[in-house]
Amino acid sequence: MSRIHLLSPQLANQIAAGEVVERPASVVKELLENSLDAGARKLDVDVEQGGIKLIRLRDDGFGIDKDDLPLALSRHATSKILALEDLEAVASLGFRGEALASISSVSRLTLTSRTAEQEAAWQVRAEGRDMETTLEPAAHPRGTTVEVRDLFFNTPARRKFLKTEQTEFRHLEEVIKRLALSRFDVAFNLQHNGRRVQQLRPVDGDQARERRLASLLGAAFIEQAVHLDVSAEASGLRLWGWIGLPTYSRSQADQQYFFVNGRIIRDKVVTHAVRQAYSDVLFHGRHPAFVLYLELDPALVDVNVHPTKHEVRFRESRLVHDFIFRTLHRVIADLRPQDAVATGFAAQGAASAPAASATLAMTPSQGRVESVGFSQARMPLYQGGNAYNSGASPSGQAVREQISAYADLHRPAQPGPDGSGMAEPSPDQVPPLGYAVAQLHGVYILAQNEAGLVLVDMHAAHERIVYERMKKAWEEDKVRSQPLLVPVSLSVSEREADLAEEQPELFERLGFRLERMGSETLTVREVPVSLARADAGQLVRDVLADLVVFGSSQRIEQSINELLGTMACHGAVRANRQLTLPEMNALLRDMEATERSGQCNHGRPTWTQLSMAELDKLFMRGQ
Repeated sequence: MSRIHLLSPQLANQIAAGEVVERPASVVKELLENSLDAGARKLDVDVEQGGIKLIRLRDDGFGIDKDDLPLALSRHATSKILALEDLEAVASLGFRGEALASISSVSRLTLTSRTAEQEAAWQVRAEGRDMETTLEPAAHPRGTTVEVRDLFFNTPARRKFLKTEQTEFRHLEEVIKRLALSRFDVAFNLQHNGRRVQQLRPVDGDQARERRLASLLGAAFIEQAVHLDVSAEASGLRLWGWIGLPTYSRSQADQQYFFVNGRIIRDKVVTHAVRQAYSDVLFHGRHPAFVLYLELDPALVDVNVHPTKHEVRFRESRLVHDFIFRTLHRVIADLRPQDAVATGFAAQGAASAPAASATLAMTPSQGRVESVGFSQARMPLYQGGNAYNSGASPSGQAVREQISAYADLHRPAQPGPDGSGMAEPSPDQVPPLGYAVAQLHGVYILAQNEAGLVLVDMHAAHERIVYERMKKAWEEDKVRSQPLLVPVSLSVSEREADLAEEQPELFERLGFRLERMGSETLTVREVPVSLARADAGQLVRDVLADLVVFGSSQRIEQSINELLGTMACHGAVRANRQLTLPEMNALLRDMEATERSGQCNHGRPTWTQLSMAELDKLFMRGQ
């Protein structure tokens, strides 16, 4: 070991570069964020060999004053914060003042800029062992151009970890995509090896924003996405953006973009909240797709957590978690078949769902229903009483006894308004899922609506209906507890024991009664009746772990829902069960009134739509 000494400026900068400059994409991210902070409205990015040989970024921002240019390449030099108070409420994307110094230490960097007040532009570059800067005049319009050549030319150990040109370019392109999603008001142009790859103009308005989303994420995303905009005035939180329908799931988490005050982040609180919101409708092993924007007071979020600024820390993490979860949970629950029909979404069967056919876009065709060959008006349809469903929710006792008495398919039809037991539909009021015309192999219901043909998986649809009614009955009847003959003793951390002691009402609401027997010991004396055979100790540990990390927990509700889901699956109408037209129509009407009816309890689609245009295409009509 040598004696303590100061590191040279170049070595210090190269060490800092190891934190913020991992690959060409990291350079582009830092430069683009600087440009956006400078008020740029047009960004031109030109790269060669995936950004390894050249990265050139030009913006039309405010520019950098001549006297500030040499300082711009120094460590910890920034115009974005002045005091500690500014750091506690950062509103800019960058603030550390390390990016340009770090980049210049591992590349050949040239910075050219001009402000609106200057008559000429100036150029600065850092050279030599001590990173001394040289300043000279240049020709340049208002704004800034940063040119980075030969990345890692002086650090061969770092350069050998770079991937192929195409791989590095894909990472770089993803960075630009994320920033383009965060700033719809900015134009982005990307050129690679002299070929234009991306050209995005500034947009305003929901429709224009959706067009940009479609160009970046694909038309399928926006066709099967729901727009939301929810504010909580009391807490000052606002969540807006687009979430994919549950059946538009992905095998990878590759279409998940979450922005906090314009900054894209990866946060376990956010991830957990979104995952919980989709937990009841997502197919096992699949990932939801979303582009969401959270706006809140900058003082409520700490962005100074990680050098790359990808992570943040919410000062009120439980508040943020609950707001995101409740908002998305309600939006997903409120989705109905009529919403899909009204907006022209691809009907709820998704292209990405396992074992599901490609999504079929739905185009309403007014006045062409009769061309299918069915005339629903001539079919007697039951609309008075419900031959399929009595309409009464099961009692909590019935749920606990695992009795699914919700649907009695043998019950005779109640009389309609005319006393015949059947009622003719109103020709000008066709329901979203239309009217049943047939049953296929005892598995699928075929119905026609104004758009065309509707296909329904009757077991999956009935399973969701039964499940939602069971959940409602359970909530109304509350959670009942039963004492354990032999109390369960748990060894936990002192922090977890403190949480259990501070929030007894939380566990009582979930059906548990806990007692603290020591600094790191809890005793479980009562458990929910429905979970009497479950591992009570593990459930309590999971709840406590969630409380420590996220500030809240849905573990018990999820366990109860899993049980109700199993009961609903067994209680739903089985395949090969022959249904009458009134029973099939009653099922369709219940689907239209039931939350999350687009998916069964396992996340599979329950229905899909073939429009008249698609049917005509299949049979080459009009060609």
